[in-house]
Amino acid sequence: MSKEPTPRRRARLQEVLAHRQPDLTLVLANIHDPHNVSAIYRSCDAFGVDKVHLYYTDTPFPVLGRKTSASARKWVVSVRHRDREELFAALRAQNMQVLATTFTPTARPLRQWDFTRPTAVIMGNEHSGVAEELIQTADGELYIPMYGMIQSFNVSVASAIILSEAARQRETAGFYDAPRLPPDELEQRLGRWLEK
Repeated sequence: MSKEPTPRRRARLQEVLAHRQPDLTLVLANIHDPHNVSAIYRSCDAFGVDKVHLYYTDTPFPVLGRKTSASARKWVVSVRHRDREELFAALRAQNMQVLATTFTPTARPLRQWDFTRPTAVIMGNEHSGVAEELIQTADGELYIPMYGMIQSFNVSVASAIILSEAARQRETAGFYDAPRLPPDELEQRLGRWLEK
């Protein structure tokens, strides 16, 4: 027998769903460390990312620890893609600008990008970064300016920084002030969440 949800829990879930951003997402491209993946899911949930796209072509999706990931991952939709064509078709169908994180001379600083546009950001593998085939297909490249000796952030930290900037822009534009999911989808999602 399922336990009847309390009014407080229902209100909390409605509040979270009202802040979800269906047109802001990350693509996890062959990120293999389970701690990084778990931390990325936590950041996605915290900043209202509704869905994460998984692109795993040369490494298996990591086994995530129940304690570290289950609480965040169950609130963020995961969509797996078999190849680059399927991934980009899904993102283009939502009219998303697709940005790859790189250190190339053509990359632009994080704050120069408009995250009020529908946006997908590709986060690359811990060792080799974003695959060249994805960079070539993306609409642009971004990097996080750094002023110390170290040349890169951990991928989960970089994800949080990027999402924080996206959320800052979207909050200024009023994107968190009213639900952005359609009313019928909000109700369906609330029903599913109440069962978790």
